[in-house]
Amino acid sequence: MNDKQQNSLSTKYNPQEVEQDRYKFWLKGKFFEASGDKDKEPFTIVIPPPNVTGRLHLGHAWDTTMQDTISRMKRMQGFDVLWLPGMDHAGIATQAKVEAKLKEQGTTRYDLGREKFLETAWEWKEEYADFIRSQWEKMGLGLDYSRERFTLDEGLSEAVKEVFVKLYEKGLIYRGEYIINWDPKTKTALSDIEVIYEEVQGKFYHLRYPIKDSDETIEIATTRPETMLGDTAVAVHPKDERYQHLIGKKVVLPIIGREIEIVADDYVDRDFGSGAVKITPAHDPNDFEIGNRHNLERVLVMNEDGTMNENAGSYEGLDRFDCRKKIVQDLQALGVLFDIEDHTHQVGHSERSGAVVEPYLSTQWFVKMQPLADSAIDLQNTEDKVNFVPDRFEKTYLNWMDNIRDWCISRQLWWGHRIPAWYHKETGEIYVGKEAPDDIDKWEQDEDVLDTWFSSALWPFSTMGWPDLEAEDFKRFFPTDVLVTGYDIIFFWVARMIFQSKEFTDQKPFKDVLIHGLIRDADGRKMSKSLGNGVDPMEVIDKYGADSLRYFLLTGSTPGQDLRFHWEKVESTWNFANKIWNASRFSLMNLEGFNYEDIDLTGEKTIADKWILTRLNETIEHVTKNTNKYEFGEAGRYLYNFIWDDLCDWYIEMAKLPLYGEDEAKKTTTRSVLAYVLDQTMRMLHPYMPFITEEIWQKLPHKGESITVAKWPKVREEFHDEEASKVMKLLVSIIKSVRNIRAEVDTPMSKQIKLIIQAESQSIMDALESNREYLQRFCNPSELVIATNVEAPEKAMSAVITGAELFLPLEGLIDFDKEIERLEKELAKWTKEVERVQKKLSNKGFVSKAPEAVVEEERQKEKDYLEKQAKVTARLNELKG
Repeated sequence: MNDKQQNSLSTKYNPQEVEQDRYKFWLKGKFFEASGDKDKEPFTIVIPPPNVTGRLHLGHAWDTTMQDTISRMKRMQGFDVLWLPGMDHAGIATQAKVEAKLKEQGTTRYDLGREKFLETAWEWKEEYADFIRSQWEKMGLGLDYSRERFTLDEGLSEAVKEVFVKLYEKGLIYRGEYIINWDPKTKTALSDIEVIYEEVQGKFYHLRYPIKDSDETIEIATTRPETMLGDTAVAVHPKDERYQHLIGKKVVLPIIGREIEIVADDYVDRDFGSGAVKITPAHDPNDFEIGNRHNLERVLVMNEDGTMNENAGSYEGLDRFDCRKKIVQDLQALGVLFDIEDHTHQVGHSERSGAVVEPYLSTQWFVKMQPLADSAIDLQNTEDKVNFVPDRFEKTYLNWMDNIRDWCISRQLWWGHRIPAWYHKETGEIYVGKEAPDDIDKWEQDEDVLDTWFSSALWPFSTMGWPDLEAEDFKRFFPTDVLVTGYDIIFFWVARMIFQSKEFTDQKPFKDVLIHGLIRDADGRKMSKSLGNGVDPMEVIDKYGADSLRYFLLTGSTPGQDLRFHWEKVESTWNFANKIWNASRFSLMNLEGFNYEDIDLTGEKTIADKWILTRLNETIEHVTKNTNKYEFGEAGRYLYNFIWDDLCDWYIEMAKLPLYGEDEAKKTTTRSVLAYVLDQTMRMLHPYMPFITEEIWQKLPHKGESITVAKWPKVREEFHDEEASKVMKLLVSIIKSVRNIRAEVDTPMSKQIKLIIQAESQSIMDALESNREYLQRFCNPSELVIATNVEAPEKAMSAVITGAELFLPLEGLIDFDKEIERLEKELAKWTKEVERVQKKLSNKGFVSKAPEAVVEEERQKEKDYLEKQAKVTARLNELKG
């Protein structure tokens, strides 16, 4: 805007009005697009891609607000920032949503066929992608949309095929029949970390299997009696004397009548239960391994939808849980089931559908994880390791990598990256390649798709143009600088990105990974549909504005910790924004006609000017340091205190003296300081509250198109004045003490009273005399006495502060006995402080181990407390006569 044209702010702060069209202004100006300017150092963040399944939740709002804060600050610090947006196709979740929609329309994906179904899924994607972008806009996220990616777009699909083929060629991807986690509701395989274990009240069913050609039986127990229909052995420990004579014999499987062998295996815990276990190789991962060792048959007794199949005999067609009820009745009738006991145990549930997961024998594709995990673990033993913030999460990551199992990557879906494998129709030969075989008529492509996390694991480098190693963005912006994500997906995503990046680029995917917790409700409960305690971030924005929500999210927790959502805390951040608005509005009214060129900070400054510039320096240093360390809460609180207390409550009030005075030189200097401090403050606050800061900054005297690309504030040593800070601290202490005393005796500020100040030294007296006008204005005395040696009035309220003692004669307004009582309480307070600090200083361990500056600070406190204690004691003695 034209620097000479200043506009005032509207009377009331209305976030909806402030935020309405600002995002379009930013996009039109292309302020968020990475320039590729070689004179600038690149800084990269890739957004954790949200699923195209619906609305963004508060967790997304928190996660993206942190990324936006980092990227906005880095942009202002002169970096060429790329914050790359994108979305995830979310195979299981999206297909479930689309199928549910089709069901409402009275059709199924099978009715449509694969091609038509995928067209419908892409339509869903476009609809919800637009919805997600509108939410990003409402949050004010500074994303580079010119580089937006989608996990199923052409480039990323090429990267996925490249990785699959290369891992297959290295022998790190294989196809085999194994026990996998099966979701009967979505009818697809799940990886281990997609299974959520919940404590369930179940049953332990105790059975006796008859030994063939004998009156003997062998006792076993199970929590899933329906799986006995697939038993192919009973196992005992080879050294268990109770069963030595039975090893090699047969038992007759009740109901089915199949003869199965009793085998000896070291896996069996002879001290648990009866020491004998049923072996069902097609329905239990441990039984599967035992079956391999003993070459046992694998009998699958369930269909993919969780119903019983033809191998279940008369139970065929029953749901697995209905079968359980029926078979329990039948086993009791046969006398085989002799005891049922309550049993609380952990049962796996699908992370996506909530269905009880079934261990299921299936032919699937797997990634051989150990070599990839070893490489990723080795990376953490180098100087170039990924830096976890907080660092405790590195241990969490390494523990999982140390105990990793092969990763089942095939999913029985249509929506996703179709596995680039083909089977010869006649020979059964498997062909794996980026392109289909030439004689495609003789081949059939695998029907399955890859686990969504397979493509997400490539996100930091596939989005940059890899596998084209000459792609400009890949060369310039990879590795990325920081990943921001929740601790709940360290295994799902963070770990996989690290090992895939190390394998295919020989580099770490990001320098830092900033881990945050989960957002919970005010009572600490996880937000969920079933509890009905979820909060839509868009509703919060509609009520209080994006800036208020953002500031609450950023300052409400520390790295790695959970955050509790409180409506009243969001309201308090709105109050903060309102305070900023009103203070800025007052300032702008007093800056009318004042242009950028008019700012002159060389003139003679008041003590308040010097102090606020010093406090500004300290705030810049603190906010910069803590934001760089991702300590947004610390930075935000410091900024809040500076703006609310120092700038609004003190400086602006004190600035009214010269602003309303007749001295034009003083007026110019105060205007200059006010304009400069507000400008720098808005810049610091901008990454936290982008909308209101842009609105105010545009109306301040400034140069440049937008605050988004304005320079980040720097400490200016020439504005640092330690002495001014000390004097200002003294003035504030006096004014606060006088206000407190007036409040105690219910004397309004409008009523003038005599104020006597006994200064501790000549220099303090001189400083107070030089700033008499502030004491006159803010204490409203009828008479102001400042001296180094005053006679304390017989009847007066008093206060002891560092460097001075105050007396307010209040004849007729005070109860003498109450003043003595107040001083005795004050004496008790200082006595307690003296005891505390002296106890600390008498601790030899503290004095010898603590930093010298910390010890010296405690010694200064001791001196200060002793002086205050002595003064209060003396005053009490005077009053008591």
